[in-house]
Amino acid sequence: MQVTMTRAGAGARKKKGLIIVHTGNGKGKTTAALGLALRASGCGMKVLMLQFFKGKWKCGELRSAPKLDNFEICPMGKGFTWESKDVEVDKAMVRNAWRAAQEKILSGNYDVVVLDEINYALGYGFLPLEDVVEFLRKKPAMLHVVLTGRNAKPEIVEIADLVTEMRQVKHPFEQGIGAQRGIEF
Repeated sequence: MQVTMTRAGAGARKKKGLIIVHTGNGKGKTTAALGLALRASGCGMKVLMLQFFKGKWKCGELRSAPKLDNFEICPMGKGFTWESKDVEVDKAMVRNAWRAAQEKILSGNYDVVVLDEINYALGYGFLPLEDVVEFLRKKPAMLHVVLTGRNAKPEIVEIADLVTEMRQVKHPFEQGIGAQRGIEF
């Protein structure tokens, strides 16, 4: 029996801006989005990453992005929600981040927009799911949008063109090893 190997997408002719989702309980969702952003930036695409919750930590990506002419990261958060004492402040922060995301998406200034940890915002009910889904359905045709975070809602998965679920098999935390700079942040 002869097996014919073809290049992925060899027969595809259509192009469009994709909706990409990185979800699941395993590590690597933001890291995968950063890898995609780095690749897009290297191809001359203008990339924006809006971080919905991150803000306190000085992550490695915040040091790397300014070295690239076409890669911008905007931390819009104040840290992890479980560290917060005021849910209403968290909701307002997320709503402000979503308004900024909508404005940036519609600006025409970007080829790729990463909405880092937006799935958490949707899961906590901080944003109306229907509004986000409807907005993404009407995004600019050639704009790629990446959504990260655990527990992607079925409605988000449904409108996505590509969904990857990270599954935790083993984690260093289980061995008493804390998050390491340059690896996890």
